[in-house]
Amino acid sequence: MLRVSTIDVVYMKVIQVLRGVSLEVKDGEIVALLGANGAGKTTTLKAISGMLKTEEGEITSGTVEFDGRRLNDLRPEDIAHLGISQVMEGRRVLEHLTVEENLIIGGYRRKRSEVQEDLERIYEWFPRLKELRRQTSGYLSGGEQQMLVIGRALMARPRLMLLDEPSLGLAPLLVKEIYEIIRRIRQETGMSILLVEQNARAALALADHGYVLENGRIVFAGPSSSLRDNEMIKEFYMGISSSGERRALRERKVLFKRRRWVL
Repeated sequence: MLRVSTIDVVYMKVIQVLRGVSLEVKDGEIVALLGANGAGKTTTLKAISGMLKTEEGEITSGTVEFDGRRLNDLRPEDIAHLGISQVMEGRRVLEHLTVEENLIIGGYRRKRSEVQEDLERIYEWFPRLKELRRQTSGYLSGGEQQMLVIGRALMARPRLMLLDEPSLGLAPLLVKEIYEIIRRIRQETGMSILLVEQNARAALALADHGYVLENGRIVFAGPSSSLRDNEMIKEFYMGISSSGERRALRERKVLFKRRRWVL
């Protein structure tokens, strides 16, 4: 479905953010893209969705393909029309509109009858949004706003959804609820999802496959089960290791940064 092949991304002609990044998302698969702040996760999503152009960014080498079609030179709206929706970091609701108005805008390309049908489907997945459908979106809690922006993206019936930090700033119980909803959406629709997260524990519990970005490069890639069991991933992204392992792991951090590890 989605294939990103050795892309380099540069902002303002001089600032290189991604270096030879490659990843793949197959039909019906959830793929996690992990890494610390500044690693290049959001830039990777924008390279896929076409949003780089709005920030003076460009893919200088490599390709992004969706179902075999090259996306590099397409406009964001054309990429969205092909079936890719991005949920931006930061819960960007249209705060002066109601919950239902936000959702309807997400289905602006759809027929009116289809929009109404999809509203009911979104309300089934997110019952809280149905309760709040007449509420002004700017007054929602953080968790409610996160549900809303995911629901708005789903109104376009995407085949691939790009989720950027859905757990950011949310309490653990809300994170668990949202991730369970994401799991259900994949099961019921077969949608593919590329999930960007700093919360490695939550992401790897949900995903089928994972990649780790460090300083604009992929340094780990493999099935989620392999990443969950990897001592470096547990130390540097989950904060888990025994005291006796910490010194050895920190010494190996140099290799971790310099080499690409494929599990």
